[in-house]
Amino acid sequence: MRIKEVILDSIELKKKVLENSKLINELQKIADACIDCLNKGGKILFCGNGGSAADAQHLAAELSGRFYYDRDPLFAEALHVNTSYLTAVANDYSYDEVYARQIKAKGRIGDLLIGISTSGNSGNIIKAMKMAKNMDMITVGLTGESGGEMKEISDFLINIPSSDTPRIQEVHILVGHIICELIETKIFPV
Repeated sequence: MRIKEVILDSIELKKKVLENSKLINELQKIADACIDCLNKGGKILFCGNGGSAADAQHLAAELSGRFYYDRDPLFAEALHVNTSYLTAVANDYSYDEVYARQIKAKGRIGDLLIGISTSGNSGNIIKAMKMAKNMDMITVGLTGESGGEMKEISDFLINIPSSDTPRIQEVHILVGHIICELIETKIFPV
Protein backbone atom coordinates (compact mmCIF):
# COMPACT_ATOMS: atom_id res chain seq x y z
CA MET A 1 0.00 0.00 0.00
CA ARG A 2 1.49 3.33 -1.12
CA ILE A 3 0.53 5.20 2.05
CA LYS A 4 2.59 2.84 4.21
CA GLU A 5 5.50 2.96 1.74
CA VAL A 6 5.65 6.76 1.94
CA ILE A 7 5.58 6.70 5.75
CA LEU A 8 8.28 4.02 5.84
CA ASP A 9 10.44 6.00 3.38
CA SER A 10 10.14 9.04 5.65
CA ILE A 11 11.04 7.02 8.74
CA GLU A 12 14.03 5.41 6.99
CA LEU A 13 15.42 8.77 5.92
CA LYS A 14 15.07 10.14 9.44
CA LYS A 15 16.90 7.04 10.73
CA LYS A 16 19.74 7.76 8.28
CA VAL A 17 20.02 11.27 9.66
CA LEU A 18 19.84 10.00 13.25
CA GLU A 19 22.70 7.56 12.60
CA ASN A 20 24.88 10.14 10.80
CA SER A 21 27.09 11.60 13.53
CA LYS A 22 28.58 14.15 11.10
CA LEU A 23 25.12 15.62 10.40
CA ILE A 24 24.19 15.57 14.09
CA ASN A 25 27.42 17.41 14.99
CA GLU A 26 26.84 19.93 12.19
CA LEU A 27 23.31 20.50 13.46
CA GLN A 28 24.66 21.34 16.93
CA LYS A 29 27.22 23.71 15.40
CA ILE A 30 24.44 25.49 13.48
CA ALA A 31 22.34 25.87 16.61
CA ASP A 32 25.38 27.24 18.47
CA ALA A 33 26.09 29.72 15.64
CA CYS A 34 22.46 30.87 15.71
CA ILE A 35 22.55 31.32 19.48
CA ASP A 36 25.81 33.27 19.27
CA CYS A 37 24.42 35.47 16.49
CA LEU A 38 21.24 36.28 18.40
CA ASN A 39 23.07 36.85 21.70
CA LYS A 40 25.24 39.44 19.93
CA GLY A 41 22.16 41.31 18.66
CA GLY A 42 22.21 39.79 15.20
CA LYS A 43 19.40 38.39 13.14
CA ILE A 44 18.61 35.17 11.33
CA LEU A 45 17.38 35.52 7.76
CA PHE A 46 15.84 32.67 5.75
CA CYS A 47 15.32 32.15 2.03
CA GLY A 48 13.88 29.39 -0.13
CA ASN A 49 11.60 28.74 -3.08
CA GLY A 50 8.25 26.95 -3.15
CA GLY A 51 8.02 24.43 -0.32
CA SER A 52 11.40 25.60 0.94
CA ALA A 53 10.01 29.16 1.14
CA ALA A 54 7.14 27.79 3.20
CA ASP A 55 9.68 26.10 5.48
CA ALA A 56 11.68 29.35 5.72
CA GLN A 57 8.58 31.26 6.75
CA HIS A 58 7.54 28.55 9.21
CA LEU A 59 10.93 28.53 10.96
CA ALA A 60 11.20 32.33 11.06
CA ALA A 61 7.78 32.41 12.73
CA GLU A 62 8.87 29.83 15.34
CA LEU A 63 11.76 32.10 16.34
CA SER A 64 10.11 35.51 16.05
CA GLY A 65 6.91 34.30 17.70
CA ARG A 66 7.34 31.40 20.08
CA PHE A 67 8.20 27.74 19.87
CA TYR A 68 7.48 25.77 23.04
CA TYR A 69 6.79 28.55 25.50
CA ASP A 70 6.23 32.27 25.97
CA ARG A 71 9.41 34.33 25.79
CA ASP A 72 10.73 37.46 24.13
CA PRO A 73 10.72 37.45 20.31
CA LEU A 74 13.91 36.77 18.38
CA PHE A 75 14.87 38.60 15.17
CA ALA A 76 14.16 36.09 12.42
CA GLU A 77 12.70 36.84 9.01
CA ALA A 78 11.82 34.93 5.85
CA LEU A 79 12.92 37.15 2.97
CA HIS A 80 10.10 36.29 0.56
CA VAL A 81 7.14 37.59 2.57
CA ASN A 82 7.07 41.07 0.97
CA THR A 83 5.37 40.17 -2.32
CA SER A 84 5.48 43.72 -3.69
CA TYR A 85 9.26 43.78 -3.28
CA LEU A 86 9.64 40.23 -4.60
CA THR A 87 7.63 40.82 -7.77
CA ALA A 88 9.16 44.25 -8.45
CA VAL A 89 12.75 43.02 -8.18
CA ALA A 90 11.99 39.86 -10.16
CA ASN A 91 10.44 42.01 -12.88
CA ASP A 92 12.96 44.88 -12.88
CA TYR A 93 16.15 42.83 -12.40
CA SER A 94 15.64 39.06 -12.37
CA TYR A 95 14.33 36.41 -10.04
CA ASP A 96 17.92 35.45 -9.26
CA GLU A 97 18.38 38.86 -7.58
CA VAL A 98 15.39 38.85 -5.21
CA TYR A 99 17.22 37.58 -2.12
CA ALA A 100 20.70 38.99 -2.79
CA ARG A 101 19.32 42.55 -2.91
CA GLN A 102 17.56 42.04 0.42
CA ILE A 103 20.71 40.62 1.98
CA LYS A 104 22.59 43.69 0.75
CA ALA A 105 19.97 45.97 2.36
CA LYS A 106 19.25 44.07 5.58
CA GLY A 107 22.30 41.95 6.32
CA ARG A 108 25.04 43.00 8.72
CA ILE A 109 28.35 41.46 9.76
CA GLY A 110 27.65 38.52 12.05
CA ASP A 111 24.04 38.01 10.93
CA LEU A 112 23.15 34.51 9.78
CA LEU A 113 21.48 33.40 6.54
CA ILE A 114 19.79 30.02 6.25
CA GLY A 115 19.32 29.12 2.59
CA ILE A 116 17.00 26.20 1.88
CA SER A 117 17.14 24.35 -1.45
CA THR A 118 16.60 20.63 -1.90
CA SER A 119 18.90 20.62 -4.96
CA GLY A 120 21.38 23.09 -3.52
CA ASN A 121 21.44 24.76 -6.93
CA SER A 122 18.69 27.40 -6.86
CA GLY A 123 20.15 30.48 -8.56
CA ASN A 124 18.56 33.04 -6.26
CA ILE A 125 19.64 31.15 -3.14
CA ILE A 126 23.21 30.82 -4.47
CA LYS A 127 23.39 34.59 -5.14
CA ALA A 128 22.00 35.34 -1.67
CA MET A 129 24.54 33.04 -0.02
CA LYS A 130 27.40 34.65 -1.98
CA MET A 131 26.20 38.14 -1.03
CA ALA A 132 25.97 37.08 2.63
CA LYS A 133 29.51 35.69 2.55
CA ASN A 134 30.78 38.92 0.96
CA MET A 135 29.21 40.81 3.86
CA ASP A 136 30.81 38.56 6.51
CA MET A 137 27.54 36.94 7.42
CA ILE A 138 27.35 33.30 8.49
CA THR A 139 25.85 31.01 5.85
CA VAL A 140 23.90 27.84 6.53
CA GLY A 141 22.69 25.57 3.76
CA LEU A 142 19.87 23.05 4.04
CA THR A 143 20.01 20.86 0.93
CA GLY A 144 19.59 17.34 -0.38
CA GLU A 145 22.19 14.65 -0.77
CA SER A 146 24.73 16.30 -3.07
CA GLY A 147 24.65 19.74 -1.49
CA GLY A 148 24.82 21.20 -4.99
CA GLU A 149 26.59 24.53 -5.41
CA MET A 150 25.60 25.48 -1.87
CA LYS A 151 28.05 22.90 -0.57
CA GLU A 152 30.96 25.15 -1.54
CA ILE A 153 29.56 28.42 -0.17
CA SER A 154 27.97 27.32 3.11
CA ASP A 155 29.82 27.78 6.38
CA PHE A 156 27.59 25.02 7.70
CA LEU A 157 25.74 22.45 5.60
CA ILE A 158 23.00 19.96 6.37
CA ASN A 159 22.71 17.86 3.23
CA ILE A 160 19.95 15.34 3.80
CA PRO A 161 21.01 11.96 2.34
CA SER A 162 18.26 11.73 -0.28
CA SER A 163 17.28 13.01 -3.72
CA ASP A 164 13.53 12.70 -3.01
CA THR A 165 12.27 16.30 -2.69
CA PRO A 166 9.23 15.68 -0.43
CA ARG A 167 11.26 13.49 1.96
CA ILE A 168 14.09 16.06 2.04
CA GLN A 169 11.60 18.81 2.88
CA GLU A 170 10.14 16.72 5.70
CA VAL A 171 13.58 16.35 7.23
CA HIS A 172 14.39 20.04 6.68
CA ILE A 173 11.43 21.00 8.86
CA LEU A 174 12.53 18.44 11.49
CA VAL A 175 16.06 19.90 11.45
CA GLY A 176 14.61 23.41 11.63
CA HIS A 177 12.47 22.50 14.62
CA ILE A 178 15.50 21.05 16.39
CA ILE A 179 17.43 24.28 15.78
CA CYS A 180 14.49 26.33 17.10
CA GLU A 181 14.25 24.21 20.24
CA LEU A 182 17.99 24.42 20.93
CA ILE A 183 17.95 28.20 20.43
CA GLU A 184 14.89 28.75 22.62
CA THR A 185 16.04 26.56 25.51
CA LYS A 186 19.56 28.05 25.53
CA ILE A 187 18.59 31.73 25.27
CA PHE A 188 15.48 31.43 27.44
CA PRO A 189 16.10 28.62 29.96
CA VAL A 190 13.10 27.74 32.08
